[in-house]
Amino acid sequence: MLQSLRPFLTKILNPVASRLDINPNIVTVISPFVAVLAAWGFANHLLILGTVAILASGFLDVVDGAVARYHNKASKFGAFLDSTMDRFADAIIYIGIIFGGYCDWFVGILAIHSAICVSYVRARAESQGVDCNVGIAERAVRMIILMIGAIIGYFAGDIYFTYIIYILVILSYFTVGQRVLHVWRQLND
Repeated sequence: MLQSLRPFLTKILNPVASRLDINPNIVTVISPFVAVLAAWGFANHLLILGTVAILASGFLDVVDGAVARYHNKASKFGAFLDSTMDRFADAIIYIGIIFGGYCDWFVGILAIHSAICVSYVRARAESQGVDCNVGIAERAVRMIILMIGAIIGYFAGDIYFTYIIYILVILSYFTVGQRVLHVWRQLND
């Protein structure tokens, strides 16, 4: 869904990447630690801190790839590490949200499960040779919705943030369905 923004992001990120001649895996590993800050913010009812930390974690998540591409350091292990750290970050953020009481523990577990399933279906499809970058709620979209929900919750009340979490669970499982259907069509043509 956000793939159309890639050329625009490349123009913005290339100057940053040119100044960061470091191993991109270092940037990748830092991202989940920033997600811990987001989780801590949510657990302590600091919605703006949680939002800013998600934004920072997301920024690092795109910078690592930009650094890898700009300096010709992209690798299969780097892509694997990036995907793994993204799953850690997703789960850590939702754990903070659960601890903050913004959703019932069961809904929080569903949020973690659905986020992981979206990525798992894509990875499994690609292992079968099917490009599976489809669906309404890929990770970047989910993080944007989560940040908007936290801001709305901050200004309008916690219950609105809770509603956003419910919506995210539904959108994530819907995305899983979209991806499964896409793979089924690709493999049965």
